[in-house]
Amino acid sequence: MSASPKPLKNIRVRFAPSPTGPLHMGGVRTALFNYLFAKKYGGRFILRIEDTDPQRSKKEWENDLLKSLEWLGILWDEGPCPSFILEKSRGIADSSSYIGDYGPYRQSERKEVYVKYLKRLVEEEKAYYCFCSKEELEAYKEYLMSIGQPPIYQGRCRNLSKEKVNAYLRQKRPFVIRFKTPSAQKIIFEDLVRGKIEFDSSLLGDFVIAKDFYTPLYNFSCAVDDFEMGISHIIRGEEYISNTPKQILLQKALSFPQLEYAHLPLILGPDRKKLSKRHGAASISDWRNKGYLPKALINFIAFLGWNPGTEKETYSLSELIEDFSIEKIQKGGAIFDINKLDWLNGIYVRKKSADQVTQMCLPYLENAGLLGKTEKTIKSEEELLPVSCFLITKTGEEVSQDKIEKIISLYQERLRKFSDITSLIDFFFVESLEYEKGLLKWKNMSDRDTIKSLDKCYKILSKIKEQEFNKESIEKSLLKQAEKMQNRGYLLWPLRVALTGKQASAGPFEIAEILGKEKTLKRIKKAKEKIK
Repeated sequence: MSASPKPLKNIRVRFAPSPTGPLHMGGVRTALFNYLFAKKYGGRFILRIEDTDPQRSKKEWENDLLKSLEWLGILWDEGPCPSFILEKSRGIADSSSYIGDYGPYRQSERKEVYVKYLKRLVEEEKAYYCFCSKEELEAYKEYLMSIGQPPIYQGRCRNLSKEKVNAYLRQKRPFVIRFKTPSAQKIIFEDLVRGKIEFDSSLLGDFVIAKDFYTPLYNFSCAVDDFEMGISHIIRGEEYISNTPKQILLQKALSFPQLEYAHLPLILGPDRKKLSKRHGAASISDWRNKGYLPKALINFIAFLGWNPGTEKETYSLSELIEDFSIEKIQKGGAIFDINKLDWLNGIYVRKKSADQVTQMCLPYLENAGLLGKTEKTIKSEEELLPVSCFLITKTGEEVSQDKIEKIISLYQERLRKFSDITSLIDFFFVESLEYEKGLLKWKNMSDRDTIKSLDKCYKILSKIKEQEFNKESIEKSLLKQAEKMQNRGYLLWPLRVALTGKQASAGPFEIAEILGKEKTLKRIKKAKEKIK
């Protein structure tokens, strides 16, 4: 059984990413669970940027995570100024501005805070200077491993005299600052997901907390910032469990209150190994570019390690807040299922209007070279009016946005993500289709049977007047003939393939109407030639 949280008042949680790469699913899940927990109990959700590594931290990655969180709707109460506030401020604020009273919220701007606490630990002899070289440390590590001992620092510089330390400092010897870990102590905490967790301090050694007074390391800066920012609960991935005892020791040494911890399960691929690129893992900006919707991603990510215990599968953000509880977070790994994400995204796509779906699909059609924008003017009775239209780039044929919407609407029910639209409807925008002639055959049809079927379609459709060439008349005329045949597929399958060149597509009646009589007959004729 997992532990129950203490009375939930003054909740303050934080998401503290390092801007060393794009934001991925795991980071978003951590942010989302913190956000849901805060909103559930009327608390505050803080975004803190842990950018103390100048070599790896990049502004572009910080911008990526800020934009990704905003796009997903995971908005922070305190932290770097969001773009929508910057836009409204009209230049009064800039990208270094903050919202909240506990800033700055970038660790690179909090160095003076860390210096104060580092000096305090050294002065109170709870931390010390370590002058051991890398070579010495590596040699000692190998020695410990060779005699079956854990490769931890055993405190070689722990008891250096003040005179020795001052002499080394005057010589400008390189140093780090190590925490003086109490020996043989049990470090125990109640994890809100995993229950009681216990560590032995003798297995930690005297760990490094700073490279120098102005370059703190993760565990130290994290413990200090969590205290300074009034954080009440730490919700993060299980890979951080090993850091928890070190942070608890630092909290005790600095007389900080011990926090509540909840460690989330790993996200795994279908093979139950840690999620990686080979499983289809991608950054949030990649998912966005592929045409996934933020509501679908939020819905999907919420179920990676959390289960409300109901049959309900689609949740809005407000519904997630209402139903969320830490007690329902699972201990076991969460399986990342791309098929489930596609299914969910399809649900949200179908909720969009035809116009909205069209607007979201157009960039993919343009990027694929199927459509290109151009400006035209048309003459009304009073003036020349500018009109936007689209050119089919391979043929130069103009097509209205209404027609594009009609085409896309045929496939809205089939869409899983917006980037799929190009492969679904590309046949509308090309002069000739590329496909194997065998695709034209329904089941055991021979070449002769297929040509015969296409001939009948050609003759029937030829008789429909141009102005009456619509779905209703096409369907009525073809079905009348199909009823005379052994199976509808013998007539309609070759026709549909002739018009689309695809194994699966929308119905041939709707497609023929959009293509128009001339293009429809032309494609039937080419299909016959392909078989011959």
